Amino acid sequence: MFTHILVPTDGSDLSRKAIAGAIDLAQAVGARVTAYACLPQYPYSPFSDVAVEPPGEFLQRSEREARVHLREVEHAAHRVGVSVESRTSVHPAPYLGIIEAAEQGGCDVIFMASHGRRGLGSLLIGSETQRVLTHTKIPVIVYR
Repeated sequence: MFTHILVPTDGSDLSRKAIAGAIDLAQAVGARVTAYACLPQYPYSPFSDVAVEPPGEFLQRSEREARVHLREVEHAAHRVGVSVESRTSVHPAPYLGIIEAAEQGGCDVIFMASHGRRGLGSLLIGSETQRVLTHTKIPVIVYR
C-alpha cells in the first residue's frame, strides 16, 4: 500500500485531526511520515515605505511557529513508534510547497485536512487542498 506519507500541517484544528488520521494509517501499514509546514514569503510591498517587521525577524518567527506545528506530528508519531521526519520551505502558496515536499521526499501519498486556515473560501473542500488535488499526480487522501 503506502510506504511514505506526507502530512502537511498549519496548526489548525482540522490539521491536527488529519495528523491523527495519518499517524493511524502509517502505523497500520508500516509507513513512515514526513511532516511539512510551508513558510510564508516575506510580505514585501514595493509601494510601502514602512516595514512592520524586518525580513530576518519575519523568517525566524515563521520558522518558530512552523516548528511548533511540526513537533505535534513528531510527538504523535513517536508515541506509537512511527518513523517521522520534518521539513519546511518558503513558497508563495502552501500547495506549491506541499507538492514539492512530496515529490522531493519520495512520498507516495499526501494526507491532508479538507480545510485549513484558508478553507473558508470553499464549502466542501479547502482551497489549498483543492489546489494540491488539481496540481499533483501523487495520490491525496483528504481527511475530514
